[in-house]
Order: sequence, then structure tokens, then C-alpha cells
Amino acid sequence: MAVDPSQACGVRWVHVFEEDTPAGEVYRPESLDIPLSRRPRRRFELRQDGSATLFTSGPDDRYVGRAGAWHADDAALAVLFPTARDEPAVRFRVTEASRTRLLVTT
Repeated sequence: MAVDPSQACGVRWVHVFEEDTPAGEVYRPESLDIPLSRRPRRRFELRQDGSATLFTSGPDDRYVGRAGAWHADDAALAVLFPTARDEPAVRFRVTEASRTRLLVTT
């Protein structure tokens, strides 16, 4: 069954690694009460136009955005953030989506 992009777009998603399962990483909307963590939490946002932004912790701990894109395939949303600076490309797939939870595989 394909993932409905409308469930994933327009939300800034936060990796809640405490909820990860063998099936993948769990992401929740930033607007929820996400527990504080010493480990930086990766965040991303998908937009209806196929663009995406990955937010990672910068040198001063503020989040830095990195442009990317996504597209729907038969079973998932494939997301790509190309190589930037000295960082490798980041690829992942959103395999399940609801308005309160995404399941992501890398």
C-alpha cells in the first residue's frame, strides 16, 4: 500500500529514537511534547511541491537546514538530500505515515 503524502507534508518531523523499532525510525511532529535529549534529534520537513529540508545540529547546536527533494513510489516516499559541503548524501524512505507518526527506513 502506498504512503499518502498529504499525511507527511507540511509538518516538521522529529526523530524520537526512543520509539524506534526493528521496522524503522519513528518520527513525531515537532508540535508534540517531545522529550528533551542530549543527543541531537534529526528533523525534516516535506512540502507538497516535492521539496524537502533536513535539519541537523550545527556547530553551535542551532539547527541548520539542508535542501532536498522527495517523490512517491509504489510503496513509500523516497527522500534524498544530496551531498553538501563535506557531508555524504542522505537517503531514506517513509514507509508509514499518519498525522502523528512516520516510520522511516534508511
